[in-house]
Amino acid sequence: MSTSKSAVPLMAGAVYLLGFALSAQSPNLGRPLTPDDVKKIDITIESDGKGLPPGSGSVATGATLYAQKCHGCHGSQGAGKPMEQLTGGIGTLGSAKPVKTPVSFWPRATTLFDYIRRAMPLTAPQTLTNDEVYALVAYLLSVDGVVAKDAVLDAKSLPEVKMPNRDGFVRYWPAPPR
Repeated sequence: MSTSKSAVPLMAGAVYLLGFALSAQSPNLGRPLTPDDVKKIDITIESDGKGLPPGSGSVATGATLYAQKCHGCHGSQGAGKPMEQLTGGIGTLGSAKPVKTPVSFWPRATTLFDYIRRAMPLTAPQTLTNDEVYALVAYLLSVDGVVAKDAVLDAKSLPEVKMPNRDGFVRYWPAPPR
């Protein structure tokens, strides 16, 4: 019996799935997570600030940290190159060439905190302290004047920051009452 080359991966996948189905309903990988395990990895920050950790950071501290940890990828004052632009673009969303940066596009400053905390620096995600993340957010928001040059952000003040595009999104879920 001759089998075409394209059928081989299909057959291999079917054999794998059959073997998995015949096993004891589990591939026996890992262990169930405990509530403490979940707490350690559940670092989501909600748009209203729920989940923000203790700590604080100033614009001045953020400028120093940015120069040390972010400038190489995001350029001077978040202008971009070689990686994404982080600042600027305010007022361009309705233009023919919108500049979508976290500062110009994202509706909540808490999203910026969540992203930096979760994903930066690219080479070592989740290594920044909470104070460092607050400081970096304060610095980036200060570049475009969203917060004052002497601002200090924390779990109470960060959700209160009015982002330039805060009212640019429409909430569809849950559906508004009729």
